[in-house]
Amino acid sequence: MKVAVVGAGWAGCAAAVQATGDAHQVTLYEAMRSPGGRARAVQRLPGGIGPAALDNGQHILIGAYSATLDLMARVGVDATKVLLRCPLSLNFDDGTGLRLPPWPAPLDALAGIVLAGGWSLSDKASLLRLAWRWRRDRFTSDPQATVDDLCRGLAPRIHRELIEPLCVAALNTPAAQASGAVFLRVLRDSLFGPAGSSNLLLPCTDLASLFPVPALDWLQRHGSQVKLGQRVQAISRRGNCWVVDDEVFDALLLATPPAESARLLERLEAAADDWLKRVQALRYEAITTVYLAGSARLRQPMLLLRSGVDAPAQFVFDRGQLGGPQGMLAFMVSASHGTRADLQAQVGAQAAAQLGLPTLQPVQTIVEKRATFACTPGLLRPAQQILPGLLACGDYVEGPYPATLEGAVRSGLQAAKSLLPRTVQQNSA
Repeated sequence: MKVAVVGAGWAGCAAAVQATGDAHQVTLYEAMRSPGGRARAVQRLPGGIGPAALDNGQHILIGAYSATLDLMARVGVDATKVLLRCPLSLNFDDGTGLRLPPWPAPLDALAGIVLAGGWSLSDKASLLRLAWRWRRDRFTSDPQATVDDLCRGLAPRIHRELIEPLCVAALNTPAAQASGAVFLRVLRDSLFGPAGSSNLLLPCTDLASLFPVPALDWLQRHGSQVKLGQRVQAISRRGNCWVVDDEVFDALLLATPPAESARLLERLEAAADDWLKRVQALRYEAITTVYLAGSARLRQPMLLLRSGVDAPAQFVFDRGQLGGPQGMLAFMVSASHGTRADLQAQVGAQAAAQLGLPTLQPVQTIVEKRATFACTPGLLRPAQQILPGLLACGDYVEGPYPATLEGAVRSGLQAAKSLLPRTVQQNSA
């Protein structure tokens, strides 16, 4: 089949690679001049530091991202060279917090809880009871329950220092508003999944080099067309085919952000109305990454931060320990609110108070206002199939995971695998 993929983010790249591997004739469109979408590299020359490829947002991968890791290997990326793998560690600068030993699950989680620093015996007992209950119930819950609902009876310190940062990192939604069912699915596949599933995989290169750029190279080597810097203006239906601007295709995969997909679909027949209503009902959460630099080196590549009203960052990453410029720190503010200037100032004060680093200088602050959808209880996400031969893929499309790189990749793979030959499309139409 002749297939158009619109959008070269992680979902679009995954869809294009899968479709090309399935012997379809693929054309990949991307409005920007570089791939990656909301997980891409941005170039900047920070004063006094020298050239550096920063990212539009700091991302964490985990060992449970099986589809992402398999696809990276497929396009020639050696994960051992571009990702630092280490046991799950949610430690503060003072050494307190959770750190899992390299043991099989669930023994690693059990030992991590028992040996966690700074937590009282009653704190640990409350977490063990809760974890046992989740496991007993097979990590299922009332679809309308929030993460806070699931954690009733949990010690306040454990909720504050473990559940809230885990929830906001995974779902980018505060625990009081986040879907308990989705949160449990993430825990099941990571903390209680196969060996290595809970491992942190910290990027040691910029996000574009991690997968999107190698994917584009792979696509071109295998005969697919890649059109960067070309924003699709319109799509239309012609019989059983789809027209992208002036070119006709047998199938069309929209791997653009929800708002851009909605723009392209506005002029289609009413059959797409239900899909558009679900897109329009989505709410969004922002993610802010604050880059600060100076004479700084953290105790480990990633540390947990105590967050609050005036201390917005939940995590800090030492980019110098991850292949970047020495002294460069990336502070991640999930579900962020406030202006860029305010967030930058607050994070600077947070670094001084919690890390003892009062002289860090701002390098760049990047706010992704629509970084993810708000993953709330009972949310009805848009379906993958819009019309025959027209599918959507992205981390916001209906699926079991929140807005993560793994969710985007799985959506792209599934969309490409579901492509039907033209004769089947004609019969279904």
